[in-house]
Amino acid sequence: MDEFRPIDGDKVSLYACGLTVYNYAHIGNLRTYVFEDVLVRALRARGYQVRHVMNVTDVGHLTSDADTGEDKVEAGARREGKTAHEIAEFYWGEFRNDLARLNIVEPDVWCKATEHIDDQIGLVRALESKGYTYTIEGDGVYFDTSKLADYGKLGRLDIEGLQAGARVEMVAGKRNITDFSLWKFSPKGVKRQMEWPSPWGVGFPGWHIECSAMAIKHLGERLDIHCGGVDHVNVHHTNEIAQAEAALGHPWCNWWMHGAWLVIPKGGGEDAKMSKSSGEFLTIQSLIDRGYDPLAYRYFCLNAHYRQQLAFSWEALDAAASGFDRLRNRVLELKAAADQPGQAAEPHIGTFREAIDEDLNTPRAMAAMWGLLRDANLAPAVAYATMLDMDKVLGFGVQKMQPEHVELPDEVGQLIQQREDARKAKDFQAADAIRARLAGMGFEVKDSPDGPVVRKLKG
Repeated sequence: MDEFRPIDGDKVSLYACGLTVYNYAHIGNLRTYVFEDVLVRALRARGYQVRHVMNVTDVGHLTSDADTGEDKVEAGARREGKTAHEIAEFYWGEFRNDLARLNIVEPDVWCKATEHIDDQIGLVRALESKGYTYTIEGDGVYFDTSKLADYGKLGRLDIEGLQAGARVEMVAGKRNITDFSLWKFSPKGVKRQMEWPSPWGVGFPGWHIECSAMAIKHLGERLDIHCGGVDHVNVHHTNEIAQAEAALGHPWCNWWMHGAWLVIPKGGGEDAKMSKSSGEFLTIQSLIDRGYDPLAYRYFCLNAHYRQQLAFSWEALDAAASGFDRLRNRVLELKAAADQPGQAAEPHIGTFREAIDEDLNTPRAMAAMWGLLRDANLAPAVAYATMLDMDKVLGFGVQKMQPEHVELPDEVGQLIQQREDARKAKDFQAADAIRARLAGMGFEVKDSPDGPVVRKLKG
């Protein structure tokens, strides 16, 4: 495993691909942002000064990576009867709400594609001046990938194989199947909501150019880390590298980190990636509507390594929700019992840091966390202080944790009191019958020294 060394001392430049804001983020999208949040937290916990930049794609992302189809934001505007700007602002706001629900720290810089049109035009002009572009009349300006000997190095693409085995419809006039648009012309006779004048004609930027242009503007000509989903490797990130390094004339980014897919088992050994194009996807709000704490989903994500596919099921999420409940209850016990400030305990914190340093091995880190919480030999103040230290990376919001509040319908409250009366009268058969009845109503009752603990069942 390679050792991470920033370009500039203890300063880390980190760019992450943000959302195309034409619809809600689904929980597969959000898994990637959980991983990136752990990365940023881990670097900061190690003393690095991280400048975290994330783009907002509010224009220019066509429905196909092959530079065909309609701009997704414009399509969203037509779907909902709103302006493209209204669509972008609404779904960007919803995305930020989802980040807050998952306790994800927002980037230091949000950069919108529509606010960096001049920067994107400037990068296209630089590529044009170096001979990397050509124009297809009536379509747009394209990057000629054959001009780069190492095009596709990130994904180790077999370019000759792609050319020989091409079965996709290419844009008429493209020289190579891997060439990609830098600037698209507005269709003749069509007035787009988002279009701008340029040296080549009225139009809008290609999807890939925005990330390179904005990363260079906000982080300089050399990046430490670039993040995104694994689905970006072969097209989006490959094209970012091509245009950035062609324009700059030197290597651009030292480290690429990609989060694997969240998949849904389909049976027969097949899994399907969660995506918006299928029309069936889950949002954080849909989890909340079924009674889940959003942080239970964060807990679910951290039980798998970010580079491994993670299979989603309601049963798996139930197990994560139970684990998160146990975590919260144990933390609250330690906090209540801690009579003085404590210091982080070795070897628990050392084991935890070793796991995080091992390419963000969160499953091992979570095991280290539970090893701490189950150590009966530690004073509560020491265990709580160690948990706070671990949470700087895990991001469960330990310091702000409160007992789970459950809204109880009047009938449920009355049944709980009847069960308590039955238990006091040692009528355990009646108490068990009431417990079963409550379970059928969606509520689980557990007994504790402080009285009954009620939990709303998921689903």
